[in-house]
Amino acid sequence: MIPLSRHPSREKGRIGFLGICRRLIWASWLWLLIASIAISSSHWNMAILTLTWAAFAYFVTPQESGPKYGLDSKFSISSDKFLSSIVGTTGVPFVKGNCVSILNNGNEFYPAMLEAVEQARHSITIEAYIYWAGSIGHRFASALAEKARSGVIVKILLDAVGSSTIGKEILDTLQSAGCQVAWFNPVRWRTIGRYNNRTHRKSLIIDGRIVFTGGAGIADHWLGNAEDAKHWRDLQIRVEGPASIALQTGFAQNWLKTTSELISGPEYFPTLTTSNGIAVQTVLSSPEVGASALRIMYYLSIVCAQQKLYIANPYFIPDNAAIDILIDARKRGVDVKIMVAGIHNDMKLARYSSVHLYGKLLECGIEIYEYNRTMLHHKTMVADSAWITVGTTNFDNRSFALNEESNVCVYDRTLAGELEDIFKTDLAACNQVQLETWKRRGLLTKMCGAASCFLKDQI
Repeated sequence: MIPLSRHPSREKGRIGFLGICRRLIWASWLWLLIASIAISSSHWNMAILTLTWAAFAYFVTPQESGPKYGLDSKFSISSDKFLSSIVGTTGVPFVKGNCVSILNNGNEFYPAMLEAVEQARHSITIEAYIYWAGSIGHRFASALAEKARSGVIVKILLDAVGSSTIGKEILDTLQSAGCQVAWFNPVRWRTIGRYNNRTHRKSLIIDGRIVFTGGAGIADHWLGNAEDAKHWRDLQIRVEGPASIALQTGFAQNWLKTTSELISGPEYFPTLTTSNGIAVQTVLSSPEVGASALRIMYYLSIVCAQQKLYIANPYFIPDNAAIDILIDARKRGVDVKIMVAGIHNDMKLARYSSVHLYGKLLECGIEIYEYNRTMLHHKTMVADSAWITVGTTNFDNRSFALNEESNVCVYDRTLAGELEDIFKTDLAACNQVQLETWKRRGLLTKMCGAASCFLKDQI
C-alpha cells in the first residue's frame, strides 16, 4: 500500500469520531474479543449476547468499500479520457448499434413491455426484485403463460424476499403453462452468510434482442402516471440491439447460480450485427465481485462533471467520499441538483438517514428537492447534458455493496436532453429543501437521523 503521505491524490471521505464509533459497533472482531473476556469471566449471558451480535454484524456488514483516492477532477465528461476511463475502471465496453428509448411511468412502460412479450418468438427471461400479486401481476402472468404454451421458453428469476408476496394464483398460472420460476437466494441455514445479498435487478429480456430495465418491478403501485400517492413515479429504459446481451448475461449468471442450469444458444444469445445506432454501456454489479462497478461509474461521473449534475434517486444516502466529491463538484462551478423521495417514502429509515446528511450539501450550495406528489422511485443521472445512466441502483451502500444491480449508460446529447427535460418537469412536484428549514427540523427527526446513520452501511 502507498503510504498516505505519499499518495498522489487527496483522500476523500475521511471519517470522524462518530464514524469510528459506527465502525466499532459493526466490528465483529471487537465483539468476539468481548465475548472471549466474558467467557473467561463466566459471564455467560454477556457472552451469548456479544457472540450473537458478532455473528449478526459479520453477516450483514458488506465487504466492499468504495474508492478514497483518485477522485480529483482531472478531465471532463466531454473528453475522450472520460469514456476510456469509464470503460477501463468498470471493465465494461460500449456496444454500438442500439435503439434506446425512455418510458415514463406505468402508463408507458407496462404496455410496451406487454407488447414485447406478445411479440417474443424464442425466449423471455425476467429477473425481478419485486413481482407482487395484483392486476398487473396477473396480466403479465397471463401473457407469459400464453407465450410458454406457444413454445417460447420463459424463465423467471425472482428474489426470494422481494417477491415473496407474488401469491399462489400467479405462480400456478405461470408454472402450469410451462414457465420456469426460480427463487434467488432463499433464506436458508446453509446460505445465512449471504441472506443480505438480494437481486435488485429488474430486467425483461425478449429473444436476447430487446431489454427493459429501470426502477419498476411488477406491482400495481407502478400503474398509472404518478397522479397520486397510490401510483409511483418511475421510468424504464428500453434497449434494442447488441447491448441487450449484457443484461442477458447477468440473468444467465444468476440463473446458473440459482438453478445450476447453464443457458446458451441463439434463443438467448442471438448474433446481432452492429450498425450506426447508439453506443450503450451496461454495467452490472454484484457483491461477489468485490468492488462495485456501479459505485465506480457514479463516482467517476461526478468527478468529471464540469457543468451540470442532475441526480434523481429515491434512497439517497451517500457515504463520506460521495459527499466530498459532490461538494468538490459544486465548488468548481457545477450546477448540482439532487431529487429524492419526500414525504411519500416506503423506507422511513432510509429517509431519516438521507435527511440527516443534507446539511453539508446544502451549505455548499447543492440544491436538494423532495418529490412530494407520490413516491419517487426512478434512479437516473444526467451529467453535462451528455452522459446519462438509468437503472436499478439506489445511491446507497445497499445497492453499491450488497445487491445485484444493473444500469444502462449512454453518452448521447439527445437522450441526455430528454432525461434532463424529464428532471426539470418533475421539479414542479418537488419542494426545495432550504438550509435554514433543515436546521430547524424537529428533535425527533434529528434523533432518528443520527440513529439511522449508524445503519447506513446496511441500508
